[in-house]
Order: sequence, then structure tokens, then C-alpha cells
Amino acid sequence: MTTTVRRKTMERQPGVCTKAAVFTNAFYAFYDLHRPAYYAFAAARLPSEEARVAVSHLFSLVADNWATVVTERRPSAWAWEQHTQVIARRSGHPTTAIDDICLLHHQLRLTIAQIAAMTGSETATVTALLAASDRETGDRTVRGLSKTPLCSALPLLGSAQDRRRNLDGP
Repeated sequence: MTTTVRRKTMERQPGVCTKAAVFTNAFYAFYDLHRPAYYAFAAARLPSEEARVAVSHLFSLVADNWATVVTERRPSAWAWEQHTQVIARRSGHPTTAIDDICLLHHQLRLTIAQIAAMTGSETATVTALLAASDRETGDRTVRGLSKTPLCSALPLLGSAQDRRRNLDGP
């Protein structure tokens, strides 16, 4: 039985954040920040409904482990690792970090900073992986077509004029 004094101290006061509220809000901020790109990545590899299920599963897993996830040095790296494992399992096609970065940058058109934030990597790591992708394809100017299956759907175009030319056709 709690006393009136104790009950008053437990009541939520307007404008005062509790630790639980901050903890919950941090999860929702993480969710709002990452869900669109995680879904786009999943949709590039899976049918639409399967992508929805995979992303839903991922964020359920993150929510269930949020107390542990936030203690990680880079919570987004933990979530990204789980996400790529789920996508590989559901698609039946495991990929490399280079394949993933190539897809995010060249097909989904995310910036290096966006990719680094989403995957929990350093921007230098993302840049190095993109450079490795370019070396693998023999394309040092980042303007030719990629030879890797994940990047072959779209040309690697650098300027807005090149993108417009690609959309308008030859």
C-alpha cells in the first residue's frame, strides 16, 4: 500500500521527463530515423510484403533488446547487423558489406553520411567500401555500370544531368 505522499511523488508531472519516457522516446527516435532506409534496403532485396515483415521483425527485435542496444557504442551498427542477417536469410542470398554499401549508395542514392549513420560505420569505412566496389568493377570515375548483381540495376551516375539523361533515355 502506498501512502498519499508516495503516490504524489510517483505521479507524472507535466513538463517533467522520467527516465522511462526518455528511454522510450529514444527508441522511437531511432525507429523514425532508420525505418525508411531499412525498409528501402529490404524492398530492394525482397518482395514488398516480405520487406515489411522483415523490417517489422527487426524493430521488434530492437525494441525487445533496447536496454542492451543503447549500451552499445553504436546502436545502429547492432541493428544493421541484425537487419542484414534477416534480409540474407529471407532472400537466400548472403551479401558482403561492399554489396550492401553499393546498394545503399548507388541504387538508393543515400549519401555517405546517411549510410554511415544507418549502418553504424565511420564515414571513412563507407568511403573505403565504395572505393573497393569501384576497384572491383574497374570503374574509377564512378560513372560506368557496375558489374555486381546488386548494382547493375542502375548506372552509377554522378551528376543531376547524368541522372536526367538516364531517366529520359538515349
